[in-house]
Amino acid sequence: MVSNIKLSLADITGSGYMEKVCRASEALGLDSYENLKKIADTKVEFFPDALREKLDGMIAQVNQVVSEPLSASCSGAGTQSFSDALHKENAPLSGLGFYRIGENGKLAVIGKSEHYQASCGHNFPGYKLLQLAMQVGITNITHNNTRGHITRLLERELVRIANGIAPGDEAAVDKVLQSTEKHVLNRVINLETGSLACEAALKMMLARFYRLQPHFPAPKYSGKTPVFLVMADFQDGKEANYHGTTVIMQMLRGMWHELYNILESSGGIKTVAVRINDKDSFAETVKQYNQGNTRIAGFIHELVLMNYGGIRLENDYVEFCHKLCDENDIPVFVDEIQSCMWSPELFLFKEYKCHPDFVSVGKGFPGGMYPASRMLTTAAMDNLNQFGALVTNGQEELASLANLITIRFAEHNAEHIRVIGRFWQEKLYALAGEFPGQIKKTEGDGLLGTLFFSDAEQTAEFCRRINNSCSIDISAQVYKANCPPAALTKFPLIASEKLLEFAYQSMRKVLRELEDEQ
Repeated sequence: MVSNIKLSLADITGSGYMEKVCRASEALGLDSYENLKKIADTKVEFFPDALREKLDGMIAQVNQVVSEPLSASCSGAGTQSFSDALHKENAPLSGLGFYRIGENGKLAVIGKSEHYQASCGHNFPGYKLLQLAMQVGITNITHNNTRGHITRLLERELVRIANGIAPGDEAAVDKVLQSTEKHVLNRVINLETGSLACEAALKMMLARFYRLQPHFPAPKYSGKTPVFLVMADFQDGKEANYHGTTVIMQMLRGMWHELYNILESSGGIKTVAVRINDKDSFAETVKQYNQGNTRIAGFIHELVLMNYGGIRLENDYVEFCHKLCDENDIPVFVDEIQSCMWSPELFLFKEYKCHPDFVSVGKGFPGGMYPASRMLTTAAMDNLNQFGALVTNGQEELASLANLITIRFAEHNAEHIRVIGRFWQEKLYALAGEFPGQIKKTEGDGLLGTLFFSDAEQTAEFCRRINNSCSIDISAQVYKANCPPAALTKFPLIASEKLLEFAYQSMRKVLRELEDEQ
Protein backbone atom coordinates (compact mmCIF):
# COMPACT_ATOMS: atom_id res chain seq x y z
CA MET A 1 0.00 0.00 0.00
CA VAL A 2 1.25 3.48 -0.88
CA SER A 3 2.55 5.33 2.15
CA ASN A 4 2.17 9.07 2.67
CA ILE A 5 4.93 11.53 3.60
CA LYS A 6 4.87 15.23 4.46
CA LEU A 7 7.73 17.47 3.33
CA SER A 8 8.37 21.16 2.80
CA LEU A 9 10.61 22.99 0.37
CA ALA A 10 13.06 23.50 3.21
CA ASP A 11 13.02 19.76 3.95
CA ILE A 12 13.98 18.92 0.38
CA THR A 13 16.32 21.74 -0.62
CA GLY A 14 17.78 22.66 2.78
CA SER A 15 16.79 25.33 5.30
CA GLY A 16 19.93 27.37 4.63
CA TYR A 17 19.16 27.61 0.94
CA MET A 18 15.53 28.53 1.52
CA GLU A 19 16.59 31.21 4.01
CA LYS A 20 18.64 32.93 1.30
CA VAL A 21 15.91 32.50 -1.32
CA CYS A 22 13.40 34.22 0.95
CA ARG A 23 15.81 37.06 1.68
CA ALA A 24 16.52 37.54 -2.03
CA SER A 25 12.82 37.49 -2.93
CA GLU A 26 12.10 40.04 -0.19
CA ALA A 27 14.83 42.27 -1.62
CA LEU A 28 13.04 42.10 -4.98
CA GLY A 29 9.76 43.06 -3.37
CA LEU A 30 7.99 39.77 -4.06
CA ASP A 31 6.68 39.54 -0.48
CA SER A 32 7.81 39.94 3.10
CA TYR A 33 10.44 37.58 4.44
CA GLU A 34 7.98 36.28 7.04
CA ASN A 35 5.38 35.30 4.44
CA LEU A 36 7.95 33.77 2.12
CA LYS A 37 9.51 31.78 4.94
CA LYS A 38 6.08 30.47 5.90
CA ILE A 39 5.61 29.17 2.36
CA ALA A 40 9.07 27.57 2.38
CA ASP A 41 8.27 25.74 5.63
CA THR A 42 4.78 24.61 4.60
CA LYS A 43 4.62 20.83 4.65
CA VAL A 44 2.76 19.14 1.81
CA GLU A 45 1.20 15.70 1.99
CA PHE A 46 2.46 13.64 -0.93
CA PHE A 47 -0.28 10.98 -1.01
CA PRO A 48 -2.95 11.41 1.69
CA ASP A 49 -4.92 8.37 2.82
CA ALA A 50 -8.10 10.11 1.70
CA LEU A 51 -6.76 10.29 -1.86
CA ARG A 52 -5.85 6.61 -1.89
CA GLU A 53 -9.35 5.70 -0.72
CA LYS A 54 -10.93 8.09 -3.23
CA LEU A 55 -9.04 6.58 -6.16
CA ASP A 56 -9.99 3.03 -5.23
CA GLY A 57 -13.57 4.15 -4.71
CA MET A 58 -13.80 5.50 -8.28
CA ILE A 59 -12.95 2.20 -9.98
CA ALA A 60 -16.64 1.40 -10.49
CA GLN A 61 -16.95 4.55 -12.62
CA VAL A 62 -14.24 3.59 -15.12
CA ASN A 63 -15.52 3.66 -18.71
CA GLN A 64 -18.46 5.83 -17.72
CA VAL A 65 -19.05 9.37 -18.93
CA VAL A 66 -18.46 11.36 -15.75
CA SER A 67 -18.00 14.82 -17.27
CA GLU A 68 -19.38 16.74 -20.21
CA PRO A 69 -17.42 15.87 -23.39
CA LEU A 70 -15.54 18.49 -25.37
CA SER A 71 -17.38 18.75 -28.68
CA ALA A 72 -15.59 21.77 -30.19
CA SER A 73 -12.07 20.37 -29.96
CA CYS A 74 -9.24 22.12 -31.78
CA SER A 75 -7.97 20.20 -34.81
CA GLY A 76 -4.41 21.51 -34.45
CA ALA A 77 -1.83 21.79 -37.21
CA GLY A 78 0.21 18.63 -36.90
CA THR A 79 2.12 16.85 -39.63
CA GLN A 80 0.22 14.20 -41.55
CA SER A 81 1.68 11.28 -39.63
CA PHE A 82 0.95 12.87 -36.24
CA SER A 83 -2.55 13.84 -37.30
CA ASP A 84 -3.24 10.30 -38.51
CA ALA A 85 -2.16 8.90 -35.14
CA LEU A 86 -4.15 11.36 -33.02
CA HIS A 87 -6.97 10.12 -30.76
CA LYS A 88 -8.52 13.35 -29.56
CA GLU A 89 -11.09 11.52 -27.47
CA ASN A 90 -8.31 10.37 -25.14
CA ALA A 91 -6.60 13.75 -24.83
CA PRO A 92 -6.88 14.72 -21.15
CA LEU A 93 -9.31 17.33 -19.91
CA SER A 94 -8.17 16.54 -16.39
CA GLY A 95 -6.65 13.74 -14.37
CA LEU A 96 -6.14 12.49 -10.85
CA GLY A 97 -3.91 9.67 -9.71
CA PHE A 98 -4.15 6.74 -12.09
CA TYR A 99 -7.17 8.24 -13.87
CA ARG A 100 -7.69 10.56 -16.80
CA ILE A 101 -10.88 12.14 -18.11
CA GLY A 102 -10.48 12.54 -21.84
CA GLU A 103 -12.27 14.80 -24.28
CA ASN A 104 -14.97 12.12 -24.55
CA GLY A 105 -15.80 12.73 -20.89
CA LYS A 106 -15.03 9.13 -19.88
CA LEU A 107 -13.07 8.12 -16.82
CA ALA A 108 -10.09 6.06 -18.02
CA VAL A 109 -7.17 4.25 -16.38
CA ILE A 110 -3.69 5.31 -17.50
CA GLY A 111 -2.47 1.76 -17.97
CA LYS A 112 0.83 2.83 -19.51
CA SER A 113 1.36 5.99 -17.41
CA GLU A 114 0.68 8.36 -20.30
CA HIS A 115 3.31 6.73 -22.48
CA TYR A 116 5.65 5.72 -19.68
CA GLN A 117 6.22 9.00 -17.85
CA ALA A 118 3.52 9.66 -15.23
CA SER A 119 5.26 7.69 -12.50
CA CYS A 120 3.10 9.29 -9.79
CA GLY A 121 -0.02 9.69 -11.91
CA HIS A 122 -1.91 12.91 -12.57
CA ASN A 123 -2.07 15.89 -10.20
CA PHE A 124 0.20 14.19 -7.68
CA PRO A 125 -0.17 16.19 -4.43
CA GLY A 126 3.58 16.15 -3.80
CA TYR A 127 4.09 18.34 -6.85
CA LYS A 128 2.25 21.16 -5.06
CA LEU A 129 5.74 21.98 -3.83
CA LEU A 130 6.47 23.17 -7.38
CA GLN A 131 3.74 25.79 -7.02
CA LEU A 132 5.08 26.83 -3.63
CA ALA A 133 8.56 27.11 -5.11
CA MET A 134 7.26 29.58 -7.69
CA GLN A 135 5.41 31.52 -4.98
CA VAL A 136 8.56 31.84 -2.92
CA GLY A 137 10.43 33.18 -5.94
CA ILE A 138 12.51 30.25 -7.16
CA THR A 139 13.04 30.75 -10.87
CA ASN A 140 13.13 27.87 -13.31
CA ILE A 141 15.36 29.65 -15.80
CA THR A 142 19.11 29.11 -15.52
CA HIS A 143 21.97 28.21 -17.86
CA ASN A 144 24.83 25.73 -17.97
CA ASN A 145 27.16 28.26 -16.33
CA THR A 146 24.65 29.12 -13.61
CA ARG A 147 23.37 25.69 -12.58
CA GLY A 148 21.34 26.35 -9.46
CA HIS A 149 21.53 24.84 -5.99
CA ILE A 150 18.55 22.52 -6.60
CA THR A 151 20.04 21.14 -9.82
CA ARG A 152 23.39 20.56 -8.13
CA LEU A 153 21.59 18.92 -5.22
CA LEU A 154 19.85 16.58 -7.65
CA GLU A 155 23.19 15.67 -9.22
CA ARG A 156 24.47 14.54 -5.82
CA GLU A 157 21.26 12.63 -5.13
CA LEU A 158 21.52 10.74 -8.40
CA VAL A 159 25.11 9.80 -7.60
CA ARG A 160 24.03 8.73 -4.12
CA ILE A 161 21.24 6.48 -5.41
CA ALA A 162 23.32 5.00 -8.23
CA ASN A 163 26.02 4.02 -5.75
CA GLY A 164 23.69 2.59 -3.12
CA ILE A 165 24.40 5.21 -0.47
CA ALA A 166 21.87 5.81 2.31
CA PRO A 167 20.05 9.16 2.39
CA GLY A 168 21.96 11.78 4.35
CA ASP A 169 25.37 10.09 4.16
CA GLU A 170 27.11 13.09 2.61
CA ALA A 171 30.59 11.85 3.53
CA ALA A 172 30.05 8.71 1.47
CA VAL A 173 28.80 10.79 -1.47
CA ASP A 174 31.86 13.04 -1.25
CA LYS A 175 34.12 9.99 -1.32
CA VAL A 176 32.41 8.61 -4.42
CA LEU A 177 32.60 11.98 -6.17
CA GLN A 178 36.38 11.97 -5.73
CA SER A 179 36.80 8.47 -7.15
CA THR A 180 38.60 7.92 -10.43
CA GLU A 181 37.99 4.16 -10.44
CA LYS A 182 36.23 2.69 -13.45
CA HIS A 183 32.50 1.96 -13.34
CA VAL A 184 31.92 4.42 -10.48
CA LEU A 185 29.05 6.65 -11.60
CA ASN A 186 29.95 10.09 -10.27
CA ARG A 187 29.37 12.54 -13.11
CA VAL A 188 25.98 13.94 -14.21
CA ILE A 189 25.06 15.77 -17.41
CA ASN A 190 21.76 17.65 -17.24
CA LEU A 191 19.73 17.47 -20.43
CA GLU A 192 16.09 17.69 -21.48
CA THR A 193 14.89 14.74 -23.51
CA GLY A 194 15.94 11.12 -23.31
CA SER A 195 17.19 11.34 -26.88
CA LEU A 196 19.72 13.99 -25.88
CA ALA A 197 20.81 11.94 -22.88
CA CYS A 198 21.47 8.93 -25.08
CA GLU A 199 23.31 11.08 -27.60
CA ALA A 200 25.58 12.43 -24.85
CA ALA A 201 26.70 8.89 -24.03
CA LEU A 202 27.21 8.17 -27.73
CA LYS A 203 29.40 11.25 -28.07
CA MET A 204 31.56 10.19 -25.14
CA MET A 205 32.07 6.77 -26.67
CA LEU A 206 32.88 8.30 -30.05
CA ALA A 207 35.37 10.66 -28.38
CA ARG A 208 37.66 7.67 -27.87
CA PHE A 209 37.88 7.39 -31.69
CA TYR A 210 37.46 10.91 -33.05
CA ARG A 211 38.50 14.37 -31.90
CA LEU A 212 35.64 16.58 -30.81
CA GLN A 213 37.68 19.60 -31.91
CA PRO A 214 40.87 19.89 -33.99
CA HIS A 215 43.10 20.99 -31.10
CA PHE A 216 42.23 17.93 -28.99
CA PRO A 217 44.93 15.23 -28.66
CA ALA A 218 44.57 12.03 -30.68
CA PRO A 219 42.04 9.71 -29.00
CA LYS A 220 42.95 6.31 -27.62
CA TYR A 221 41.51 4.41 -30.59
CA SER A 222 42.19 6.93 -33.32
CA GLY A 223 42.24 5.27 -36.75
CA LYS A 224 39.99 2.38 -35.70
CA THR A 225 36.40 1.97 -36.83
CA PRO A 226 34.06 2.29 -33.81
CA VAL A 227 31.65 -0.63 -33.57
CA PHE A 228 28.51 -0.26 -31.47
CA LEU A 229 26.77 -3.34 -30.12
CA VAL A 230 22.97 -3.14 -29.81
CA MET A 231 20.25 -5.67 -29.12
CA ALA A 232 19.16 -7.72 -32.13
CA ASP A 233 15.62 -8.55 -33.08
CA PHE A 234 14.60 -12.17 -33.59
CA GLN A 235 15.70 -12.06 -37.22
CA ASP A 236 19.18 -10.77 -36.29
CA GLY A 237 18.18 -7.30 -37.43
CA LYS A 238 18.45 -4.06 -35.47
CA GLU A 239 14.81 -3.29 -34.71
CA ALA A 240 14.91 -4.43 -31.08
CA ASN A 241 16.95 -1.48 -29.85
CA TYR A 242 15.65 2.04 -29.31
CA HIS A 243 17.74 4.82 -27.82
CA GLY A 244 16.22 8.07 -28.96
CA THR A 245 15.51 9.98 -32.14
CA THR A 246 18.81 11.64 -33.04
CA VAL A 247 20.13 10.64 -36.46
CA ILE A 248 22.95 8.34 -35.35
CA MET A 249 20.82 6.66 -32.70
CA GLN A 250 18.18 6.03 -35.35
CA MET A 251 20.85 4.56 -37.61
CA LEU A 252 21.76 2.14 -34.82
CA ARG A 253 18.29 0.60 -35.20
CA GLY A 254 18.32 0.38 -38.98
CA MET A 255 16.91 3.75 -40.01
CA TRP A 256 18.59 6.10 -42.53
CA HIS A 257 20.15 2.99 -44.04
CA GLU A 258 21.55 4.78 -47.11
CA LEU A 259 23.42 7.28 -44.96
CA TYR A 260 24.51 4.52 -42.62
CA ASN A 261 25.85 2.42 -45.50
CA ILE A 262 28.04 5.34 -46.59
CA LEU A 263 29.44 5.74 -43.08
CA GLU A 264 30.00 2.03 -42.67
CA SER A 265 31.66 1.54 -46.06
CA SER A 266 34.05 4.39 -45.34
CA GLY A 267 35.00 2.94 -41.95
CA GLY A 268 33.39 5.81 -40.08
CA ILE A 269 31.06 3.80 -37.86
CA LYS A 270 29.56 0.31 -37.66
CA THR A 271 26.63 -1.20 -35.78
CA VAL A 272 26.38 -4.88 -34.92
CA ALA A 273 23.29 -6.46 -33.38
CA VAL A 274 23.79 -9.10 -30.66
CA ARG A 275 21.16 -11.72 -29.93
CA ILE A 276 18.91 -11.28 -26.92
CA ASN A 277 20.06 -13.34 -23.91
CA ASP A 278 22.60 -15.27 -26.04
CA LYS A 279 25.97 -15.26 -24.26
CA ASP A 280 27.79 -17.25 -26.92
CA SER A 281 26.68 -14.83 -29.63
CA PHE A 282 27.91 -11.90 -27.58
CA ALA A 283 31.30 -13.48 -26.93
CA GLU A 284 31.78 -14.32 -30.60
CA THR A 285 30.89 -10.76 -31.61
CA VAL A 286 33.38 -9.25 -29.18
CA LYS A 287 36.10 -11.56 -30.46
CA GLN A 288 35.32 -10.74 -34.09
CA TYR A 289 35.23 -6.94 -33.86
CA ASN A 290 37.66 -6.14 -31.08
CA GLN A 291 40.66 -6.67 -33.30
CA GLY A 292 42.33 -5.38 -36.45
CA ASN A 293 40.91 -2.16 -37.87
CA THR A 294 37.78 -2.28 -35.72
CA ARG A 295 37.23 -1.70 -32.04
CA ILE A 296 34.01 -2.04 -30.07
CA ALA A 297 33.06 1.47 -29.01
CA GLY A 298 30.31 0.46 -26.63
CA PHE A 299 27.55 -1.95 -25.70
CA ILE A 300 24.22 -0.09 -25.59
CA HIS A 301 21.13 -1.75 -24.17
CA GLU A 302 17.97 -1.46 -22.11
CA LEU A 303 17.24 -3.96 -19.36
CA VAL A 304 13.58 -4.24 -20.34
CA LEU A 305 13.14 -3.75 -24.08
CA MET A 306 9.94 -1.71 -23.90
CA ASN A 307 10.15 -0.98 -27.62
CA TYR A 308 10.49 -4.66 -28.41
CA GLY A 309 7.80 -6.51 -26.53
CA GLY A 310 9.01 -5.58 -23.06
CA ILE A 311 11.50 -8.47 -23.13
CA ARG A 312 13.59 -8.57 -19.97
CA LEU A 313 17.29 -9.32 -20.25
CA GLU A 314 18.30 -12.25 -18.06
CA ASN A 315 20.48 -11.48 -15.06
CA ASP A 316 23.21 -13.95 -15.93
CA TYR A 317 23.32 -12.65 -19.51
CA VAL A 318 23.85 -9.08 -18.32
CA GLU A 319 26.47 -10.22 -15.81
CA PHE A 320 28.34 -12.19 -18.48
CA CYS A 321 28.27 -9.42 -21.08
CA HIS A 322 29.32 -6.68 -18.67
CA LYS A 323 32.21 -8.78 -17.37
CA LEU A 324 33.42 -9.43 -20.90
CA CYS A 325 33.13 -5.73 -21.71
CA ASP A 326 35.17 -4.86 -18.63
CA GLU A 327 37.90 -7.27 -19.68
CA ASN A 328 38.01 -5.76 -23.18
CA ASP A 329 37.78 -2.03 -22.37
CA ILE A 330 34.28 -1.76 -23.81
CA PRO A 331 32.08 0.92 -22.19
CA VAL A 332 28.59 -0.21 -21.25
CA PHE A 333 25.59 2.10 -21.56
CA VAL A 334 22.43 0.99 -19.75
CA ASP A 335 19.51 3.03 -21.08
CA GLU A 336 17.04 3.44 -18.21
CA ILE A 337 14.81 6.08 -19.76
CA GLN A 338 11.96 3.56 -19.58
CA SER A 339 12.80 1.55 -16.47
CA CYS A 340 14.13 4.18 -14.06
CA MET A 341 11.87 4.90 -11.08
CA TRP A 342 9.76 1.77 -11.70
CA SER A 343 12.27 -0.30 -9.72
CA PRO A 344 12.23 -0.32 -5.90
CA GLU A 345 15.90 0.60 -6.26
CA LEU A 346 14.88 3.53 -8.53
CA PHE A 347 17.49 2.25 -11.03
CA LEU A 348 16.77 -1.22 -12.39
CA PHE A 349 20.48 -1.81 -13.07
CA LYS A 350 21.02 -2.01 -9.31
CA GLU A 351 18.77 -5.06 -9.15
CA TYR A 352 21.11 -6.69 -11.67
CA LYS A 353 24.08 -5.76 -9.44
CA CYS A 354 25.94 -4.52 -12.51
CA HIS A 355 28.27 -1.52 -12.84
CA PRO A 356 27.79 0.25 -16.19
CA ASP A 357 29.78 3.23 -17.45
CA PHE A 358 26.69 5.17 -18.55
CA VAL A 359 23.14 5.24 -17.23
CA SER A 360 20.40 7.44 -18.68
CA VAL A 361 17.62 8.89 -16.55
CA GLY A 362 14.34 10.31 -17.77
CA LYS A 363 10.55 10.22 -17.93
CA GLY A 364 9.82 8.69 -14.53
CA PHE A 365 12.10 10.83 -12.38
CA PRO A 366 10.34 14.18 -13.01
CA GLY A 367 6.98 12.40 -13.19
CA GLY A 368 6.21 13.86 -16.61
CA MET A 369 6.09 17.37 -15.16
CA TYR A 370 9.11 18.57 -17.15
CA PRO A 371 11.33 17.24 -19.96
CA ALA A 372 14.29 16.53 -17.71
CA SER A 373 16.71 13.75 -18.57
CA ARG A 374 20.13 13.07 -17.12
CA MET A 375 23.16 11.05 -18.11
CA LEU A 376 25.27 9.51 -15.36
CA THR A 377 28.82 8.51 -16.21
CA THR A 378 32.26 7.96 -14.71
CA ALA A 379 35.43 9.98 -14.31
CA ALA A 380 37.12 7.81 -16.95
CA MET A 381 34.44 8.64 -19.54
CA ASP A 382 34.33 12.35 -18.68
CA ASN A 383 36.04 13.26 -21.96
CA LEU A 384 34.00 16.09 -23.52
CA ASN A 385 34.27 19.80 -22.97
CA GLN A 386 31.20 21.79 -21.98
CA PHE A 387 30.07 22.34 -25.55
CA GLY A 388 30.40 18.67 -26.43
CA ALA A 389 27.20 17.79 -24.60
CA LEU A 390 25.67 21.24 -24.25
CA VAL A 391 21.97 22.02 -24.14
CA THR A 392 20.84 25.50 -23.21
CA ASN A 393 17.79 24.49 -21.19
CA GLY A 394 18.87 21.39 -19.33
CA GLN A 395 19.38 22.93 -15.92
CA GLU A 396 15.92 24.15 -14.92
CA GLU A 397 15.52 24.41 -11.16
CA LEU A 398 11.85 23.44 -10.99
CA ALA A 399 12.51 20.45 -13.22
CA SER A 400 15.24 19.37 -10.81
CA LEU A 401 12.86 19.92 -7.90
CA ALA A 402 10.30 17.64 -9.57
CA ASN A 403 13.01 14.96 -9.71
CA LEU A 404 13.82 15.38 -6.03
CA ILE A 405 10.14 15.20 -5.03
CA THR A 406 9.66 11.95 -6.96
CA ILE A 407 12.86 10.51 -5.49
CA ARG A 408 11.72 11.18 -1.93
CA PHE A 409 8.33 9.60 -2.59
CA ALA A 410 9.72 6.55 -4.38
CA GLU A 411 12.41 5.84 -1.81
CA HIS A 412 9.79 6.09 0.94
CA ASN A 413 7.58 3.63 -0.99
CA ALA A 414 10.24 1.18 -2.16
CA GLU A 415 8.49 -1.77 -0.52
CA HIS A 416 5.17 -0.86 -2.14
CA ILE A 417 6.84 -0.67 -5.55
CA ARG A 418 8.35 -4.10 -5.00
CA VAL A 419 5.11 -5.69 -3.78
CA ILE A 420 2.79 -4.11 -6.34
CA GLY A 421 5.16 -5.02 -9.18
CA ARG A 422 5.23 -8.64 -8.07
CA PHE A 423 1.43 -8.61 -7.76
CA TRP A 424 0.99 -7.43 -11.36
CA GLN A 425 3.44 -10.01 -12.69
CA GLU A 426 1.47 -12.74 -10.92
CA LYS A 427 -1.72 -11.50 -12.56
CA LEU A 428 -0.14 -11.56 -16.01
CA TYR A 429 1.14 -15.10 -15.45
CA ALA A 430 -2.37 -16.10 -14.36
CA LEU A 431 -3.78 -14.75 -17.64
CA ALA A 432 -1.18 -16.67 -19.64
CA GLY A 433 -2.02 -19.83 -17.75
CA GLU A 434 -5.77 -19.44 -18.25
CA PHE A 435 -5.62 -18.53 -21.94
CA PRO A 436 -2.73 -20.51 -23.46
CA GLY A 437 -4.40 -20.54 -26.85
CA GLN A 438 -4.12 -16.77 -27.12
CA ILE A 439 -1.21 -15.75 -24.89
CA LYS A 440 2.15 -17.28 -25.75
CA LYS A 441 4.09 -15.86 -22.78
CA THR A 442 4.53 -12.90 -20.46
CA GLU A 443 7.49 -10.56 -20.31
CA GLY A 444 8.62 -7.45 -18.49
CA ASP A 445 9.51 -6.53 -14.93
CA GLY A 446 7.18 -5.39 -12.16
CA LEU A 447 4.60 -2.88 -13.40
CA LEU A 448 6.33 -2.97 -16.80
CA GLY A 449 4.39 -6.00 -17.99
CA THR A 450 3.60 -7.40 -21.43
CA LEU A 451 1.55 -10.20 -22.92
CA PHE A 452 2.74 -11.93 -26.10
CA PHE A 453 -0.07 -13.01 -28.41
CA SER A 454 -0.16 -15.51 -31.25
CA ASP A 455 -0.69 -12.95 -34.00
CA ALA A 456 -0.76 -9.21 -34.57
CA GLU A 457 -4.46 -9.01 -35.43
CA GLN A 458 -5.40 -10.69 -32.16
CA THR A 459 -3.14 -8.34 -30.21
CA ALA A 460 -4.59 -5.25 -31.84
CA GLU A 461 -8.16 -6.40 -31.20
CA PHE A 462 -7.40 -7.20 -27.55
CA CYS A 463 -5.89 -3.76 -26.95
CA ARG A 464 -8.68 -2.06 -28.89
CA ARG A 465 -11.32 -3.64 -26.66
CA ILE A 466 -9.37 -2.96 -23.46
CA ASN A 467 -9.07 0.69 -24.48
CA ASN A 468 -12.55 1.23 -25.94
CA SER A 469 -14.74 -1.14 -23.94
CA CYS A 470 -12.90 -0.98 -20.63
CA SER A 471 -11.17 2.45 -20.85
CA ILE A 472 -7.82 1.05 -19.72
CA ASP A 473 -5.10 2.68 -21.80
CA ILE A 474 -2.56 0.07 -22.94
CA SER A 475 -0.51 -0.29 -26.13
CA ALA A 476 -0.46 -2.85 -28.91
CA GLN A 477 3.08 -3.28 -30.21
CA VAL A 478 2.54 -4.80 -33.64
CA TYR A 479 4.46 -2.42 -35.89
CA LYS A 480 7.81 -4.21 -35.82
CA ALA A 481 7.95 -7.04 -38.32
CA ASN A 482 10.31 -9.22 -36.33
CA CYS A 483 8.81 -8.65 -32.87
CA PRO A 484 6.22 -10.97 -31.37
CA PRO A 485 2.93 -9.01 -31.16
CA ALA A 486 2.59 -7.74 -27.60
CA ALA A 487 0.24 -5.80 -25.35
CA LEU A 488 2.21 -3.43 -23.13
CA THR A 489 1.28 -2.09 -19.69
CA LYS A 490 3.10 0.26 -17.35
CA PHE A 491 0.91 1.35 -14.46
CA PRO A 492 1.95 4.27 -12.23
CA LEU A 493 3.81 3.58 -9.00
CA ILE A 494 0.71 4.59 -7.04
CA ALA A 495 -1.28 1.68 -8.51
CA SER A 496 -3.25 -0.25 -5.90
CA GLU A 497 -4.05 -3.94 -5.75
CA LYS A 498 -7.70 -3.02 -6.27
CA LEU A 499 -6.86 -1.20 -9.50
CA LEU A 500 -4.71 -4.04 -10.81
CA GLU A 501 -7.36 -6.60 -9.88
CA PHE A 502 -9.84 -4.54 -11.90
CA ALA A 503 -7.44 -4.46 -14.87
CA TYR A 504 -6.86 -8.21 -14.55
CA GLN A 505 -10.57 -9.01 -14.49
CA SER A 506 -11.18 -6.68 -17.45
CA MET A 507 -8.50 -8.49 -19.42
CA ARG A 508 -9.96 -11.86 -18.47
CA LYS A 509 -13.35 -10.73 -19.73
CA VAL A 510 -11.98 -9.57 -23.08
CA LEU A 511 -9.85 -12.70 -23.51
CA ARG A 512 -12.90 -14.85 -22.80
CA GLU A 513 -14.90 -12.93 -25.41
CA LEU A 514 -12.16 -13.41 -28.00
CA GLU A 515 -11.91 -17.10 -27.15
CA ASP A 516 -15.66 -17.59 -27.50
CA GLU A 517 -15.66 -15.86 -30.89
CA GLN A 518 -13.02 -18.14 -32.37
